[in-house]
Amino acid sequence: MSFTLIFEHLYIVLLAALLSLVVGLPLGVISYLSPAVRRPILWVADLLQTVPSLALLGIIMVFLGAGKPTVILGITLYSLLPIVRNTCLGLQEVPAGLKEAARGCGMSRMGQLFQVELPNALPMIFTGIRIAVVNAIGTAVFAALVGGGGLGDAIYQGIRTSNMTAILLPTLALMVIALLFDTIMAQMERLLEQGKQKKGRKAAMGALAAGVCVVLLAGSFTFAGGSKGLVMYDGEYSETKLLTYMAKLLVEEHTDLEVTVLDQMTAVNQFNELTAANPSCDMMVSYDGTVLTTFLHLDTVDIPEGMTLYDFVNQTTTEEYGVYLMDKLGIDNTYAIAVTNATAEQYGLETVSDLIPVAGELIFGAEHGFFTQEGSMKYTPFVEFYGLDFKAANPVDINFKYTAIANDNIQVTEVYATDGLNRKADLKILEDDKSFFPEYNGAYLVRADMFEKFADEAPNLKEVLNMLGGVFTNEIMTELTYYVDVEGRTIEEVATEFLQQQGMIS
Repeated sequence: MSFTLIFEHLYIVLLAALLSLVVGLPLGVISYLSPAVRRPILWVADLLQTVPSLALLGIIMVFLGAGKPTVILGITLYSLLPIVRNTCLGLQEVPAGLKEAARGCGMSRMGQLFQVELPNALPMIFTGIRIAVVNAIGTAVFAALVGGGGLGDAIYQGIRTSNMTAILLPTLALMVIALLFDTIMAQMERLLEQGKQKKGRKAAMGALAAGVCVVLLAGSFTFAGGSKGLVMYDGEYSETKLLTYMAKLLVEEHTDLEVTVLDQMTAVNQFNELTAANPSCDMMVSYDGTVLTTFLHLDTVDIPEGMTLYDFVNQTTTEEYGVYLMDKLGIDNTYAIAVTNATAEQYGLETVSDLIPVAGELIFGAEHGFFTQEGSMKYTPFVEFYGLDFKAANPVDINFKYTAIANDNIQVTEVYATDGLNRKADLKILEDDKSFFPEYNGAYLVRADMFEKFADEAPNLKEVLNMLGGVFTNEIMTELTYYVDVEGRTIEEVATEFLQQQGMIS
């Protein structure tokens, strides 16, 4: 966890809160003034609140792409209900006698609204704002799933590595932030409820001004320097994070080019950004098997005879998307089937075929992506190919998979061959004795126009990036990810040390 993540989180929450005020307050007033539109406005606000936050972000991402704008818009929409409903309700509950007195004094309808009704409805309105802001602090955790940054990045990484400290620190930070905001807003709410309207309004305006200042300050930290030079998104896992940072170190060591690494983002979203009409990045870490099945939606049967998967992927992506894979890094991070060493000893398991007679006693668990019907390297084709009939097959969130197998909730799982967490969880990789899973060769996926784009600052850019070609083995990468995921060393430290040992940077 870092202060940068905290500032990112504050920026997302407070900007979304300000936008929800700009939209929600007028909608609440309109709902109060016009009973004819009240029902549809409140119905839409209710409907938005019922949509799961992840689903809402996914829908918005289709139109806006991944990143902070998607998260900010999602939280804004999610925060409308308490503001709209409380504004309308607060205005409705202003005593009829006050409204009648205002009319008797000859006030216009707008004068009555702004001078009498809104000031008296402020306590109820402020309660809605308070609820919206506190809820947004927790909801913003999902920003990490769509490249929005914030404290969710640290929490999800901690969950994946079963690192309680890494989970608790950002969670504690969120609790402190929420408690601080709630305490301050509760005090202002009390002033308003006690009839101290002048003090309350001054406090509310001060809070609004402070919120704007915090947004500007947090934004200056979040976007300090902007996206300069060659741009990459950070990966979700230690391996892709390491390779991303190594690319940054190499390029900045051997060229005049600066590299900007943006917030972490899923591989699919990175590919969409890389191949967009107006791309927001120049390259990413990927694997030929992932490109084939996940990005191109093809299968190994689509590869022409006599052509390798790597060459077929490069030919297809160059023609269709204007991107291609650079030299193989030496990593074959393919799918692998694993069990705990205790389970392997109990049933005498060495190969995947050894599971056939005992599968009925074991529960298989893997991330949701492995259970999709996309491509032939997934669960259903796998069990049909080997003739396996497990006792149960349970999808689990990828961040909880290692915890589930450690607790014996599942006994068999799918893993990535080079993941250092396999070693921490004391897993035994079963030999794919019938060669079901293809190679997943790691490589940098780059835009074809990238080298021309940076020809002035880095005429040797292709040679620099290819310095890592063939440098790794699965054993080396497993050790590097183990340093990060298990020993708790930083990505920057491990990447720098490795490149120095290879003599690639000073």
